[in-house]
Amino acid sequence: MTIEPVPAAGIEVAEVDVAVIGAGPVGLFAVFQCGMLGLSCAVLDALPEIGGQCSALYPEKPIYDIPGYPRIAAADLIEKLETQAAPFAPRYLLGQRVETLQRLTEGGFRLGTSAGSQLTAGAVILAAGAGAFGPNRPPLAGIEAYEGRAVHYLVRRAEDFRGKRVAIAGGGDSAVDWALALHGVASHIHMIHRREQFRAAPESVARLAALRGQGVDFVVPYQLAGLEGDGGRLDAVLVQDLDGASLRLEAEHLLAFFGLRSELGPIRDWGLALERQHVTVTPATCATSAAGIYAIGDVADYPGKLKLILTGFAEAAAAAHAIYPQLRGQALHFEYSTSKGLPEP
Repeated sequence: MTIEPVPAAGIEVAEVDVAVIGAGPVGLFAVFQCGMLGLSCAVLDALPEIGGQCSALYPEKPIYDIPGYPRIAAADLIEKLETQAAPFAPRYLLGQRVETLQRLTEGGFRLGTSAGSQLTAGAVILAAGAGAFGPNRPPLAGIEAYEGRAVHYLVRRAEDFRGKRVAIAGGGDSAVDWALALHGVASHIHMIHRREQFRAAPESVARLAALRGQGVDFVVPYQLAGLEGDGGRLDAVLVQDLDGASLRLEAEHLLAFFGLRSELGPIRDWGLALERQHVTVTPATCATSAAGIYAIGDVADYPGKLKLILTGFAEAAAAAHAIYPQLRGQALHFEYSTSKGLPEP
């Protein structure tokens, strides 16, 4: 299925029930949940394609905690969510960031984008992940010369590392998951972490530990100290422990997974209650401090929040069910999907 985004030149005012800001997995599932309740949606995203971080940062990364899928690549998950939302004909406004949000006197909102598009909606769902994002770069001298050739902050194609010696730095899920995915693809993997313990899912850490000596070695507790190479070609990664002892690790590629830096951008100016770059919501409905605006997924925060995609999926359902009586002026008569079915194509 091919999505035809609105041209970057923008559109004149369009009207929908719900404007979903963010085309990542949680935003796409919100379209489905709204659609099942008869609510029309437009989806806006600054990226030129749907999928959010799943498409932009790690399309081949395996995801293990999606119900019904013991393992699914991020890009495949996005494709299935797109297909699931398709019967409800969402309008996609891609490659344009929401710059303005104006509350209308007659109710609802008008949104303006960086491409000049104007959209009116009865309610808004923020599914913007952590906002605009980019990788945290390790503070290594001359690293810019290697970026994109030998130093990477994301993996688009595992096959790019076929037969290569790879150093992976980081102790979270991204580092451990990619070490598992590249085992048997790369000729050798150095796992570099500043602590003995990894922060990734325990089952994944156990699987990786079982590969020690089988093309994977653990370089702990060490941290990156430098790069050795010439003209963007990497020959070795230099590491150092807390006592200053150094090691030279032969490697042709460095994958640095130190998380993402993010900013909310214009969302910060919308008068919403914020807590550490996140939007505070009521857990039962995902309503923000501003009537008619809801937040789901990583951008939303409340006590005890679990930052999992499946948590965002549940929040999408909660927000859609809270929006329905607001827009339709009547209580929702709930029906299970097995009874309700989908619209005819």
